[in-house]
Amino acid sequence: MGDAGLRELSGRRIAVPLEAGLVAEHFGHCEAFAIFEVAGAESTITEVSVIPAPPHRPGFLPGWLSELGVDVIIAGGMGARASELLRGEGIEVVVGAPRGGANEVVRSYLDQTLIADSNPCDH
Repeated sequence: MGDAGLRELSGRRIAVPLEAGLVAEHFGHCEAFAIFEVAGAESTITEVSVIPAPPHRPGFLPGWLSELGVDVIIAGGMGARASELLRGEGIEVVVGAPRGGANEVVRSYLDQTLIADSNPCDH
């Protein structure tokens, strides 16, 4: 991405679905979302909030996340339809994130060192 790419991340919101406090393997069945506010050319995380996930309803989360102002979603796994709906809302989708702490995953995304592996979700 280079310096210009980092500036583009300024003022963005990044969401990470959580399960037991870690990056969820299945986006649509997570317990909560960690929402990261990112500001400045240095991509500084200025605020993190955790919001309980609404009850599972197919096709609901993309619009809900868009209403929250989310620009990027980083998940362990996600079905093709959810990915398509999120992109339709203008949300960048990153799948295959390692099952670890959300802070570390977002920091590695911002530092351009995130290694997104396979998508364990096939629906």
